[in-house]
Amino acid sequence: MPLPHDDALPEGFRLLPGLLTPERRQALIAELAALPPGAAGQRELLTQPWCQALARWLQALPALQPFLPAGGVAVQCTLFEKSPDRNWLVAPHQDLAVPVAERVEHAALSGWSVKGGRHFVLAPAALLAQMVALRLHLDDATEADGGLRFVPGSHRAGVLDDAGVRASRERHGEVAVDARAGDALLMRPLVLHASSKATAPTGRRRVLHLLFGPRELPLGLRWHQAV
Repeated sequence: MPLPHDDALPEGFRLLPGLLTPERRQALIAELAALPPGAAGQRELLTQPWCQALARWLQALPALQPFLPAGGVAVQCTLFEKSPDRNWLVAPHQDLAVPVAERVEHAALSGWSVKGGRHFVLAPAALLAQMVALRLHLDDATEADGGLRFVPGSHRAGVLDDAGVRASRERHGEVAVDARAGDALLMRPLVLHASSKATAPTGRRRVLHLLFGPRELPLGLRWHQAV
């Protein structure tokens, strides 16, 4: 079922150049350097005090007010890092799973999983339409660095099956977004996105991916964590 038109992010994504000052970017890099080896890909960074402070700072930024859910909360923060040793591709997909406090039996909920001790569920499209992810780039993330490609407007079609993914790509095409260190990228979880392997992986491509949603959840669900 098509979702309402999104005036804030009509294409489902938007680049905000230079959201991080060089000083704040270096401070975040220093915090990541203190994490244990293998932290890239972990979904629990929001338990860190520095990450909670980051989420609150972002929520208070006037530049982000038109895009973040009104009265909403940060519910997850993940570090993604591509490097010569960690270089992968991701096929076009939507981000459908959200972290919740516990499993709830309801006919409208499916796709339950447990990752890192946390419960995840495939969220209803109406909930995902209210959510937004913010990617903070600590390094350049151009197409050569394995940055993201989007199918513009695909988030308005709701949750897509394989045929819907193919049809949306054929109808709208793909747009590569080149982000530089310090840039932020806003995106709806439902927008189709993909990334290729870095073609010149000489350095690191570190991204902090924060997920924001409404404070209250439907169907008896509760967030695992909310900041």
